[in-house]
Amino acid sequence: MTKSRFAIDTLLVQAGNRGNHDQHHAISTPIYLSSNFRHQDLADVENFDPHKQYSYSRLATPTRRVLESTLAQLEGGAHAFALSSGMAAIQLVFSLFKTGDQIVTSDDLYGGSFRFFDYLTDHYGIHFTKWNGKDYQQLSQLITKDTKAIWLETPSNPTMKVIDINQVAQIAHQINPKLLVCVDNTFLTPVYQQPIQEGADLVVHSATKYLSGHNDMLAGVVVAKSAEISDTLAFNFNTTGSTLDPFDSWLLLRSLKTLSVRMQRHTENATRVSAALAKLPQVEKVLYPGVGGMVSFYVQNHDQVEQLFKRLKIISFAESLGGVESLLTIPALQTHHDMSETARLKLGITDKLLRLSVGLENANDLIADLKQGLADS
Repeated sequence: MTKSRFAIDTLLVQAGNRGNHDQHHAISTPIYLSSNFRHQDLADVENFDPHKQYSYSRLATPTRRVLESTLAQLEGGAHAFALSSGMAAIQLVFSLFKTGDQIVTSDDLYGGSFRFFDYLTDHYGIHFTKWNGKDYQQLSQLITKDTKAIWLETPSNPTMKVIDINQVAQIAHQINPKLLVCVDNTFLTPVYQQPIQEGADLVVHSATKYLSGHNDMLAGVVVAKSAEISDTLAFNFNTTGSTLDPFDSWLLLRSLKTLSVRMQRHTENATRVSAALAKLPQVEKVLYPGVGGMVSFYVQNHDQVEQLFKRLKIISFAESLGGVESLLTIPALQTHHDMSETARLKLGITDKLLRLSVGLENANDLIADLKQGLADS
């Protein structure tokens, strides 16, 4: 497990500095755009060390290696993998499983995860059992001899359900020490939550969101706790080739340097915005986990939804989250549209539920934007 004596703020800002990856001692990690690397002689190939040397960019690049080393440190894992999207990261984790395996998942997840899980069931015979994320005794009862992993998202998307990772890990590993606890840490990032330190075996990020933070790239991350899991993932990663390219590796590495200060501002803004929303007569209920930049809320009636979207002057009506610009979505029609209506309603994903990614604008301006957008005509 990768550990550091430095605080996470320092790790983030110093990412890529003082390494041995650049002979010129650049403060900012260079972008190595080469697709392949020259060998010195046959002995160089015969004694090739994939952990230290380079041959082909699908296997490793200097820029991506610095990024992955940083990500492993941030999450306290043995190794990290930087991929081309968040869904590619999820697919890499599920390359560990086979037909007949059972996975227990929390019931409130990103809609794309559900879509992928349905695909795995239909085409590969991997079975999924949903857990409500609250009843821990029920969780222990859902684990069978075929259960290979527990998949969690906390806070959940979009109803902001908070799950005790440590308690889940204790239950899972007591029943079966080899059972993998996998946590999607996209919403809180390692600034606020480090699942491996709480007992998880694998951490996943849609790095498109807070890790990159600028609504300008796609990326995914997987961090494995143990070297054993890392070795298996490394083989699958290199075989399937869903790697993050050098430029986006550099862009993500650069973005990580401001992650801590961005998350602080996201939290400050979201705390103020959620409190203001709760006082509006047009708002029925506000869901905010108390940290991070994600806020969901129910309006009193569906007619207010279209009115709000049309009136917004600062907040954008757009999918995704975690960027510096504030974004508002309606999960029932966007992120969770592929779920059945019955499944959505069971989770509380109605046509009155809106998900707000609170950005870094002035909090007073965001509150004013929401107030005028929701004001009675």
